[in-house]
Amino acid sequence: MSDFTLTSLYPQIKTWLDEDDLVRNFHYTRTLNGSDVKLYLKIKSPLVLAGADYFVATFAALGADPSHFEFLRNWDGKEFQAGEVIEFPEVIPFNIAVTGERLALNLLQHASSIATWTKKHVTLANKKKIKLLDTRKTTPGLRGLEKYSVRVGGGFNHRLGQTDTWMIKDNHKACLGGLTGAFEFFKNQGAFYNSIIAEIHDISELREALDLGLQHLMLDNFTPELIKEAVKLKKANVTFEVSGGVNLANLESYLIEGVDAISLGSLIYSAPRVDISLKFKPQ
Repeated sequence: MSDFTLTSLYPQIKTWLDEDDLVRNFHYTRTLNGSDVKLYLKIKSPLVLAGADYFVATFAALGADPSHFEFLRNWDGKEFQAGEVIEFPEVIPFNIAVTGERLALNLLQHASSIATWTKKHVTLANKKKIKLLDTRKTTPGLRGLEKYSVRVGGGFNHRLGQTDTWMIKDNHKACLGGLTGAFEFFKNQGAFYNSIIAEIHDISELREALDLGLQHLMLDNFTPELIKEAVKLKKANVTFEVSGGVNLANLESYLIEGVDAISLGSLIYSAPRVDISLKFKPQ
């Protein structure tokens, strides 16, 4: 029986494996021996583990038995400390292990870096029950992995793509007749279930958005003082999201009553790198 989660990742995995250009040196791949080796993941910095499916899919795409990695796939979200070692209970062939090692580790480290960084922010925001969201500031080709990692770290996804929900941004307003014109444009898209979010840049525009009946409002680059002024105008069933200028150092000053969510592209693009290594022992 195929594992849909893993097989759905194989096309991406194949593309990434192709970057190693192994087909150009057939003699090398042909002469790698297939003797059994035991795998050990060495955790070299504190982290929240994420991306295990991508790690497993890399070796499975090369021919390893995915059931040998099943324990790891249940550990996304688990916290580890520096110095811990994860011993794999089953062996895999050396030629598969050495071929997939770097890609599998790159994906696991990248995902775990984002999950770990997200968890630090979420721990603060949970004190005020404010949701933390990512943005579409993702690495091309890695959006699925990166947004999944945010969820593993306790955050929420804003949009997977730009048509998941409509978002009126400053460039829309500049080219579609202001906030009112852009609102009409998106209402006329005929997407019955798509909600509309609007970037709001000052109190005057906030009043206009509320008069138009917009329900989801992003207060873009508002200072904490302006946010406190804005929430006084908030109506029932309206969502306030804060974005722009927020980081781990100043996050607590934006945890203001009346704010529903804070979005930070830096959950992904500024995540400090965690450190993991993968070692083999012949059997």
